[in-house]
Amino acid sequence: MIKKPFFAVAAVSVILLIYCILIGFNISLRIVYLIFGISPILLTWLVYTTIRFGKYKGKEFDTGEEWGYQDRTKQDLDIL
Repeated sequence: MIKKPFFAVAAVSVILLIYCILIGFNISLRIVYLIFGISPILLTWLVYTTIRFGKYKGKEFDTGEEWGYQDRTKQDLDIL
C-alpha cells in the first residue's frame, strides 16, 4: 500500500475527473460502471491513507482550548 496521502488524493481525484468526463460525454458506460463499483474501495483507501499517514501542519491548541479557528482570534469571535 502506498503511504503518501498526496498520491492517494491525486489518484482518486483523477479517477473522479475521468468518471465525470465519461458520464458527461456518454462514453464507454462499462468503464463508468466499473469506476462507480470500485469507488467505495477508492474512498476507503483515500480516507485510511489520509488519516493514518497524513501530517497536520497547523497550530496546536493551547492549554485550556477545546476548539478554534486558525484565521480568527477569540476576541474576533466574542468568546470569553
